Amino acid sequence: MKTQEQQRRYDIIDVCLLAGKIMLQSGAETYRVEDTMARIAASFGIKYSESYVTPTGIIFSTGGPEPTKLVRIMSRTTDLHKVTIVNSISRRISSGELTVDEAHEQLQEVDRSNEAFPVWLQIVSAAIASGCFLIMFLGGWNDFIPACIAGGVGFIVSAYINRVIEIKFFAEFSAALVIGLLAQLFVVSGLGHELDKIIIGSVMPLVPGLLITNAVRDLMAGHLVSGISKGAEAFLTATAIGGGISMVILLF
Repeated sequence: MKTQEQQRRYDIIDVCLLAGKIMLQSGAETYRVEDTMARIAASFGIKYSESYVTPTGIIFSTGGPEPTKLVRIMSRTTDLHKVTIVNSISRRISSGELTVDEAHEQLQEVDRSNEAFPVWLQIVSAAIASGCFLIMFLGGWNDFIPACIAGGVGFIVSAYINRVIEIKFFAEFSAALVIGLLAQLFVVSGLGHELDKIIIGSVMPLVPGLLITNAVRDLMAGHLVSGISKGAEAFLTATAIGGGISMVILLF
């Protein structure tokens, strides 16, 4: 039979793991995940805890009689709003505003919630961003609309294929292929003028900017396994985008 204190320690471990899982799935850096878990454990009275975080799993131990626990991370996305909410909950725990049960309940609500923007808004944002990137890369305003259309359609293709196949490489390759074809079509029809600028602006919403940033920050923080893993994932994404565009250029 578990004593009340043992059960409380188990509950604290569950809170730490849940917070780390949400943050890692939402695109947080490895060192931030480990630091948050350690702070939550310390705030609840577990002064010494150890965690090992990789992009695909979290191992957490308190160094006490409780068994070491492992949580697998099956999917990762970018949702910095959830990261912010978990950080806020962690600060409230540190200030003594939340009990273990209250913290666990709030974290479960965050885990269940869907904080992402509606799909239509993501598509519109990707389209507008594509046009703005074209202007930023010194493209002409007469190519703004073609870049918006190509970028928006490419984002739709990426989102749809990613839901059906759930392999990012194929989704990004297909999206880049469609973007290249649309850009070529616009230029041939006379609606577009600078093929390279349209393509560059349109593929920018697919570029793994956050992944590259986190990979560099993890490497600088000494998390070599996570940094190299995220760097490899970013490299595959860039390869998929480049492969799709290259195929269009070779064909035409």
